[in-house]
Amino acid sequence: MTSTTDQVAHLADLAATTLLRFATAGSVDDGKSTLVGRLLHDSKSVLTDQMEAVEAVSAQRGQEAPDLALLTDGLRAEREQGITIDVAYRYFATARRRFILADTPGHVQYTRNMVTGASTADLAVVLVDARNGVIEQTRRHAAVAALLRVPHVVLAVNKMDLVGYQESVFAAIAEEFTAYASDLGVPEITAIPISALAGDNVVDASANMDWYGGPTVLEHLETVPVSHDLTACPARFPVQYVIRPQSAEHPDYRGYAGQIASGVLRVGEAVTVLPSGRTSVIEGIDALGESVDIAWAPQSVTLRLGDDIDISRGDLIAPSANAPATTQDVEATVCHVADQPLAVGARVLLKHTTRTVKAIVKEIPSRLTLDDLSQHPNPGQLVANDIGRVVVRTAEPLALDAYADSRRTGSFLLIDPADGTTLAAGMAGESFASTADTTVQADEEGWDF
Repeated sequence: MTSTTDQVAHLADLAATTLLRFATAGSVDDGKSTLVGRLLHDSKSVLTDQMEAVEAVSAQRGQEAPDLALLTDGLRAEREQGITIDVAYRYFATARRRFILADTPGHVQYTRNMVTGASTADLAVVLVDARNGVIEQTRRHAAVAALLRVPHVVLAVNKMDLVGYQESVFAAIAEEFTAYASDLGVPEITAIPISALAGDNVVDASANMDWYGGPTVLEHLETVPVSHDLTACPARFPVQYVIRPQSAEHPDYRGYAGQIASGVLRVGEAVTVLPSGRTSVIEGIDALGESVDIAWAPQSVTLRLGDDIDISRGDLIAPSANAPATTQDVEATVCHVADQPLAVGARVLLKHTTRTVKAIVKEIPSRLTLDDLSQHPNPGQLVANDIGRVVVRTAEPLALDAYADSRRTGSFLLIDPADGTTLAAGMAGESFASTADTTVQADEEGWDF
């Protein structure tokens, strides 16, 4: 008889093989939207009316061939300027896998959108123009992917047709990027030479680069292993809503509803409620109107506990055997996404899972430069698109995991309490799984990124 652990592992593996979340990133005019359009078109994932609309707009512009970038650049300003501004999500499928794709902007001022698109990605495709090689924005996107712990990165060296399909050009760019991303701690890097415009090595293998023996972009996306062993992750259950119908049918029912952020929960398991620290036992699990003995991430369920404990939205339920520690001093790396600076002494709201608390920025110890991965000390503030270390003091204890251990319960947002603007996306714990020398240097006049 198959154990429940084996059943959960099997379901996790099944989900991993049928769905891949990935994001595209790269500098302006590197061809991200064209690559996405080519993927959609050549994988037969474009509806007839969509293609007809693209052909009509392309003809109006005097273009001989359809501009496949129009399949993703949906905003009017994007179409008029020929750039990507917002994150464009696309859903498509092949016979081997389903995909959720986030096409993110290339402009420096829209780097914050790349954080949004890559935050849930299993893989990031970083495009480089073969004529320009690795530039600052390439390094920025690699750093963001590393910070967000994206496990797989594809370097797509685009516009190979404009450099005569030379292997030496591709090899030099691949070597430079791989060395840089490896120093950031990116665990897997795959380099693929492509021409998104001509279709070389995107869906079909290129006849112009017989020196390349690796997979096409789509082949790699279809076969890259994306394994989420849910049984190996500590269970975390942020409470979203307390259900108390107090009806004639359910006079004493008290359930705690939410989505399991990670791991597995079982009936009979001893649990701790944080931040209070009170303990109880899972008496029942309700899922889709039925009682079940076991549930796992990312299911939405209702837990019933054996003890009447004061629990409300924002509390976290976790197995007592491996419950996270609570803290009011949060040390983290943040990507600053707002136009207004984040300064030492700023009063903010910190949103972690379903819990929002008041907080104050106590320190900004350093800011990262992407050229040499060094930390520049005590910048005083962070501005839009800066990546830096912060120390935040919260008014109430939080149960955070390290981001390296859990992308769901190790992440948080800093919010402006005045108008609700998101200021920064934070990742608790260490910055990178990096082997690079990040010796702190003095801040230089005119340095920014």
